[in-house]
Amino acid sequence: MCGAFGRAISGKLNKNTISLLVKTQNDEVVSFPLYSEAIRFAFHEESMVRIAVRTLTLNVYHVGDDNVNRYITSSPHAEYFSNLVSFFRKQCIELNKLVSSTLKNPDPNSTSTILAAVDEIEDNLYYFSDAISAGIPDIGRLLTDNCLQLLILPLLLPSLRMDNVNGIEIGAVTSLYLLCCILRIVKIKDLANTIAAALFCPPEAYIPHFEAKPNGFTSGHGFTHESQLLDNNTAGEVDGECLRVTVSDMATSSHVHPQDLVTQNDCNGSHLALREALLCYITTGDDVQVLGSLSVLATLLQTKELDESMLDALGILPQRKQHKKLLLQALVGEGSDEEQLFSRGSNTVKDGTSTELDSYLQRLKEQYGVLCSFLERGTSPHVNRCQVLDALVSLFCRSNISAETLWDGGWLLRQLLPYSEAEFNSHHHELLKGSYKNCTSALLQEIRGVWPDLLITVLCDEWKKCKRVIEASSPRKDPKCILLPVQKSFSEDVISGESSFTAGDRMCESVKVFVLLLQLQMFSLGRVLPDHPPIFPPSNIPENSRARATGLDISGPKPGTELRLVDAVPCRIAFERGKERHFSLLAISMGTSGWIVLAEELPVNRQFGVVRVAAPLAGSNPRIDEKHSRWLHLRIRPSALPFMDPSKSGVYNKVKSKALVDGRWTLAFRDEESCKSAFSMILEEMNLQFNEVERRLRPLLDLERDSDFSNLSPRPPKALSSNTTASNSL
Repeated sequence: MCGAFGRAISGKLNKNTISLLVKTQNDEVVSFPLYSEAIRFAFHEESMVRIAVRTLTLNVYHVGDDNVNRYITSSPHAEYFSNLVSFFRKQCIELNKLVSSTLKNPDPNSTSTILAAVDEIEDNLYYFSDAISAGIPDIGRLLTDNCLQLLILPLLLPSLRMDNVNGIEIGAVTSLYLLCCILRIVKIKDLANTIAAALFCPPEAYIPHFEAKPNGFTSGHGFTHESQLLDNNTAGEVDGECLRVTVSDMATSSHVHPQDLVTQNDCNGSHLALREALLCYITTGDDVQVLGSLSVLATLLQTKELDESMLDALGILPQRKQHKKLLLQALVGEGSDEEQLFSRGSNTVKDGTSTELDSYLQRLKEQYGVLCSFLERGTSPHVNRCQVLDALVSLFCRSNISAETLWDGGWLLRQLLPYSEAEFNSHHHELLKGSYKNCTSALLQEIRGVWPDLLITVLCDEWKKCKRVIEASSPRKDPKCILLPVQKSFSEDVISGESSFTAGDRMCESVKVFVLLLQLQMFSLGRVLPDHPPIFPPSNIPENSRARATGLDISGPKPGTELRLVDAVPCRIAFERGKERHFSLLAISMGTSGWIVLAEELPVNRQFGVVRVAAPLAGSNPRIDEKHSRWLHLRIRPSALPFMDPSKSGVYNKVKSKALVDGRWTLAFRDEESCKSAFSMILEEMNLQFNEVERRLRPLLDLERDSDFSNLSPRPPKALSSNTTASNSL
């Protein structure tokens, strides 16, 4: 009740009314009971009390009274901001415990628990942002200093090291998420640029013992062990009150080929700068680490508070912005930027990038006791850009990373993709081409796999999705997705024999990777992506096909449809125990579709039958029983992928963790010859179906023989009739 009363009063505050609630002496505020009493309950266990306090404080900050502003940002009331960050730090550590616990012991409620903790984290950051938006410079300074001294420098940055170190209270994945959140929500220029500059130092710069005491507050948290002190023979040494780090000259040397920089660095070495550690996560980390690192780089790239010169130093300045900056500098006559603008690459810094970076490194030294000493010749944005490109191209050559994560890497590469051969060169193209060939081989296997009838549909759908993703202005995923437990795909749950659900999962993954690599190659060559994949249209149904002979139309064999029983083989099957039924078996392919049909003969005309049951031809996996040569076993998969059917998606998500089972038919024939005839008919129609799918995809499969992507178009081959349409085929 008191909280609601205080919040109501604060809502009426303005420059005229606030004077009624403060005590002044010599025009300075010496007492403000409403504010000072309210912040005592800022960390109350009841969330509603905390919300009331935050509302009250924000109302006070937005009044804009200079005397009140000096009161709340001076000691002892300034400790409120350090206590805020300390409270936030504890929440971050608790979030990390939740994430770690979920990885060890997955729980059905773990996702909702983590999301609730994430909401608390983000609510705190939005409160920081709202306080900053009041326009009181000292509040921004206090929050920046405390966030850096209590959270980012001692806790988040040290955890990004590749090797495991005992005593660090937070994991790398949680830290990656928190860095994204802070940069995305807390919009302070100095904070963003200081974090970017800190990435040029190795994690050991922030690990040695020091107790942060901003504004008289003591953290009370040690965050290292003695064993974590810097090795004088590796990255640097502790020198008095400062942390001195000498950055390896590998990344700054103009004599080192940029393609070898990432691979030359030992990703488990303690000498790596944090920026290089992020790239190592991309090249060697697991799926979650890759996604987390990509999220940080994407967030940095989109942080408007970050100077473009810092993005350039990190190697993630989009090429169009780099050219714009150099052109403007050349127009105003600053240095020899015309040479840089039209040169194939620059190995020295002439545009002020090092000056901007040095100023924030100096800030790290003077205000936070962290000193990174660069060699006199400075760091080269060109070399750093090459490092980032090398890491991303290396990512696309990895087979153990999910397609969804690779798409996020594709978005980042699209933002950075240069038109200079000095950076994205023939070596990168060869690596992408090699990875594309591997994906082509996988796609060829899927053509003769379980789901060829849906392969083209999936490919066209994923083409549009991938194009939207990598051409989007911002990443599609929220960084918090890296904290959530990953649902295992069916391809990870194979026990004995492969189900059609496993094959469907794998087929979609293969198509997604294939489409991404194809689009990236087209982008890298400066081509414009078509809205649809360049594939051939459907062909005419041959007059001598079994589909024509049976009289099947484009709608397919629906129950109750009459067909001619051409080449049909009589058989028996029991769908219920003790209830055997007689049917005629037909295998029919029509374009990329195909069915196994069980029809009942018409009593008046035995040359015709009525369709009673139809199942997909693809994936039926026909097999003659080893002991009973008159028995034919068929696998019956769904007609559609469950996760592609909106009406079944909810059910699919619920049962995905359980083993889904395909249907099975066992057909009995009169004799061995009839069984073999049915077996051959099924294989023949399946091959026709496979060949049609492969024919339509041929333009995509022959890219290695066609280096000019502009020649790709959905024109039919010369052998086909010019009036071929889709109206008479599937």
